[in-house]
Amino acid sequence: MFKALSYLGQAAVYSALAALLGYFSDSPAYVHFPADEALIKLSLIHGGRKESCRTRTPEELERLAPNMRRAVVCSRERLPVVVELTLDGHDLYRAVLPPTGLFGDGPSQAYARFPVAPGPHELEMKLRDTARIEGWDYGREEDIDLKPLQNLAIDFRAETGGFLIK
Repeated sequence: MFKALSYLGQAAVYSALAALLGYFSDSPAYVHFPADEALIKLSLIHGGRKESCRTRTPEELERLAPNMRRAVVCSRERLPVVVELTLDGHDLYRAVLPPTGLFGDGPSQAYARFPVAPGPHELEMKLRDTARIEGWDYGREEDIDLKPLQNLAIDFRAETGGFLIK
């Protein structure tokens, strides 16, 4: 008799758990992103050099051991990168990104998502990676027309001239 009640109790508990799992697998409805908004994503990995690379003189190269004779020498230390995104004249993102790495010799990194209203917008992107106090080293202005549920990706590549929009 005791064994039958034990099995009946286990079946009741397992049934309740299965019903609970079944309910939460479908309800409440999860909306990943609202259907009436668009998304702007900023993805940035860039390092600002503290000083520019220099070329060693032949006398300097001669004094070095053969395995140390690199003609171009670059400092490992990096500056923070300043990034600013403006949408329709309003600040969307503004940050001073410190260099990564244990010794501050890695690139600065940023990843940010901004839900915005669909429609036409004026997007302005600026970046400073040098020691200057004012002004920008890279900049781009773009008129964009976002559709509902559209993802607009902003990337930065210095070797291709600056900001990329995909």
